[in-house]
Amino acid sequence: MGERIASLCLLSAVALSAAACSSSSKAPEENPNTFPANYKDEILLTMTNSLEDPTNVRDAYITEPILRRAGNDERYVVCVRSDSRNANKHYTGSKDRIAYFYAGRLNQLVEATKDQCANAAYKPFPELEKLCQAKKCM
Repeated sequence: MGERIASLCLLSAVALSAAACSSSSKAPEENPNTFPANYKDEILLTMTNSLEDPTNVRDAYITEPILRRAGNDERYVVCVRSDSRNANKHYTGSKDRIAYFYAGRLNQLVEATKDQCANAAYKPFPELEKLCQAKKCM
């Protein structure tokens, strides 16, 4: 009988510790609409890596982050307008891009459709125009 009680106690202790581990391993849920505090820096880094020629970007503009419907959800978005050069060092014309943020971090930066940034309140983005003048581009 003593062995049976000891086995039950051991089994109970193992079950309790397993339950404690499983309940504490849940990560806190991220807020998908956390304000993107470093949005400019993240956009600059992404554009450095995605533009064919990130030097001598001209006519650069950006908007403040705003919550906007993206599919079935709302997300912070930022519109960016600039004229950059291709690999042959020729300017390609002004393009609008839209940046989508999730949990305060840049998730996607793509060319915007005509409607996505049509009514955007742009302001100058001199950091993009100086992107590769002060630091070495890879």
